Amino acid sequence: MTRLVLIVALASLIGTTQNPLIRPDPPHQCDACDGWNRPQTPFRVFGNTYFVGTAGLGAVLVTSDAGHILLDGGLPQSAVPIDASIRALGFRTADVKLIVNSHAHYDHGGGIAALARASGATVAASASGAQALERGEPTDDDPQFAFGRDANAYPAVKPVRAVKDGETLRVGSLAVTAHFTPGHTPGSTTWTWRSCEGERCVDVVYADSLNAVSAPAFRFSGDATHQSRVPQFRASIAKVGVLPCDILLTVHPSPGFDARHRQLASTPGGANPFIDPQACRVYAAAASSRLDQRVAEEK
Repeated sequence: MTRLVLIVALASLIGTTQNPLIRPDPPHQCDACDGWNRPQTPFRVFGNTYFVGTAGLGAVLVTSDAGHILLDGGLPQSAVPIDASIRALGFRTADVKLIVNSHAHYDHGGGIAALARASGATVAASASGAQALERGEPTDDDPQFAFGRDANAYPAVKPVRAVKDGETLRVGSLAVTAHFTPGHTPGSTTWTWRSCEGERCVDVVYADSLNAVSAPAFRFSGDATHQSRVPQFRASIAKVGVLPCDILLTVHPSPGFDARHRQLASTPGGANPFIDPQACRVYAAAASSRLDQRVAEEK
């Protein structure tokens, strides 16, 4: 009898923690993937903005009574923990009406296909990002394209709505705005919105990567195959640096992310450690220094 009770209890637990709507795609294999995909407790960042990503990959849920917006989907194997995090917060993945993408690499776009299947959400990205998502790998002009399809491929998403620079997408009362920040990829996009707690509202920035990462032979400073990407990259960095920005969230959580999360959890009702009006400027300054270093190395 005791064993029967244990089996019934276990079955009940499994039924409450798994979502039959999520049909995950095969996992992507890479050296960093297991670390990136380690579990992360989901939490409210501010107002209707929640972190639902993993330890190393950003995914953000913005909620409303009329439906939700999800920013990024992590790796293919991140779809299940993102779905679980959404449900752990008391929301339903089925209520996600819009999924937007920062950039179309396997570690940020890989889980979108499964999450879109489970929710029926519209998927949106920049024109270049939409092209990459629909083919399931970076475009030919991506700095990481030469790593090859085996290294770059992820589940394709179709259809994807192409958005314009500065375009605002809406779900009910929610509004997220696309800011094109090409450099890391040709279609890189930073997203912004307003989030409120009572009468206090803040500007939230989900900043795309500003790192000059590439396949070995690619030169951001240009070569016989393409012009220099450096001026465009510098313009993107400058754009992020001047955005209205009270809270900065990034596609790979920053080194101080865990400490801010712990502080937020340990001091409910206290000062929110994620609020930092200088965060975007600091992020941009660090990116500018890294780009300077990369350009110097290419010389």
